[in-house]
Amino acid sequence: MKEVKIGILGLGVVAQGFLEMLTSQKQRIEAQKGIKLMVSKVLVREGEEKTTIANKYGFELVTDVKKITEDDEISIVIELMGRVHPAKEFIKQALENKKHVVTANKDLLAQEGLELITIAKENQVGLYYEASVAGAIPILRTLATSYFADNIQQLTGIVNGTTNFMLTKMFEEAWTYEQALQAAQEAGFAESDPTNDVDGIDAAYKLIILARFAFGVNLTLEQLTIQGIRQIHPLDVSGAQQLGYTIKLLGSLIKKDHHLTACVQPTFVPDTHLLSSVKNELNGIFLKSDGIGESFHYGPGAGALPTGTSVLADVLTIVDRQLDGSATARFNPYQQPVHLEKDPEKTNAYFISLSPQIERKISEVQAELQTTFPKTIAQVQEATNQVALYVVTEQLTEAQLAELLAELTNYGEHHQPLQLMEV
Repeated sequence: MKEVKIGILGLGVVAQGFLEMLTSQKQRIEAQKGIKLMVSKVLVREGEEKTTIANKYGFELVTDVKKITEDDEISIVIELMGRVHPAKEFIKQALENKKHVVTANKDLLAQEGLELITIAKENQVGLYYEASVAGAIPILRTLATSYFADNIQQLTGIVNGTTNFMLTKMFEEAWTYEQALQAAQEAGFAESDPTNDVDGIDAAYKLIILARFAFGVNLTLEQLTIQGIRQIHPLDVSGAQQLGYTIKLLGSLIKKDHHLTACVQPTFVPDTHLLSSVKNELNGIFLKSDGIGESFHYGPGAGALPTGTSVLADVLTIVDRQLDGSATARFNPYQQPVHLEKDPEKTNAYFISLSPQIERKISEVQAELQTTFPKTIAQVQEATNQVALYVVTEQLTEAQLAELLAELTNYGEHHQPLQLMEV
């Protein structure tokens, strides 16, 4: 039986999940593929104690990456270290030594992916990264295969489990943002510095990768409109519940003709929409296309076994392509000219929480601004016994919204407006 040797960079939670899944599926893989997958070496940091795991799975621990990248017997390298550096340099070494690479490193792929893809192509090896977006949901492979013959109009998704967990608790437990963040950190979903999660950066990195597969376009972080969830207030939560919405941090790509809008922002999602049912640390991605129509992809966005399973699936894809002679085929060859551009005529309705000062002058405000609020809800705040007002605006362009907010400031305070999802 042919033996395929694997080297792993990093031995954290995901790497251990991969090892567990590889072991549990060993007999099935050997029976169906006719090959034996063997992890021969794993890179760890100097002084890192992983002997027990190494003995359990029967591999050699190394602290010099060259013992993996320059090992002629190893044909597949799996990078599970995280962070951009030195992961980029290690992957580059592996590719230049003619080794196929599998990674789950979204930050690296979003920032440096194009360079690594080019290096892989030049060296006629594969670079696969299904696990970099939405954990166990095979969304990248689905976009590259099932949607290859289709024309995608919209991709909207919940791709950050930390913020989705927090927002779920804010809605279901009436927690404040601070309480939800503390719980997420205690549960291990959020880092001690939660910036990338709560400010929408993690979701934006994933949206950059999704844009390559769904629309064949290469975006940078600076090109996206990004807004996180720090500003979500209990008044926003209460207003959403009364109006029949929930708030989700959505990453959205919408194509119109040859123009694409790309943004990450908290959004009012109707309770009737499938995305509203995605709770806690789970992920969900909604697609709309010409051929298939509407589809929904749902599952764990992180975790040892879910992510480890996606990594194993990429390894098996490489093995299959080695067997049929197509191992050098690119994971995603799709590229087309698409202009990233906001449509100045595009309109949305918005939810705004207004201060008690504005509530008392709402009729005057509407008359002065020559606008109407199709929905208004007044609520007494228990702490102050004052009345807060939630309004939903009519359809506005971004320019009209900016003008409205500037005028509202003359009457009193208001919270950051939240966009209502179009259905």
